[in-house]
Amino acid sequence: VQLQASGGGLVQAGGPLRLSCAASGSSLDYALIAWFRQAPGKEREGVSCIDRSGGGTYYTSSVRGRFTASIDNARNTVFLQMNNLKPEDTAVYFCATRAVRVPVSECLNSIHYTNWGQGTQVTVSS
Repeated sequence: VQLQASGGGLVQAGGPLRLSCAASGSSLDYALIAWFRQAPGKEREGVSCIDRSGGGTYYTSSVRGRFTASIDNARNTVFLQMNNLKPEDTAVYFCATRAVRVPVSECLNSIHYTNWGQGTQVTVSS
């Protein structure tokens, strides 16, 4: 599975941004898609994950209520709608897939993901 993330950019604090992650390839065998982010000098952080079949979602606490993940299975694309963005949301955002589900409490742990897309930069100005 190849992953192509897009939609990043520069936005003022309080503004919205929508990221997309398009999956392609001869074998679209994945059960989970997650978004991660990495700010300069910081470790990669899990942001959200979504179940491909049921659409169930899970978010890290710092974005809960502001970010919404959704999936368009017809287009093999996952979206991350980010509202009320804050300067601390500034990071490179990555999407990643996993073929087999893990407990929801583990779905934001990057060690479970072996297939990663390139990142897209999100910069939130204050």
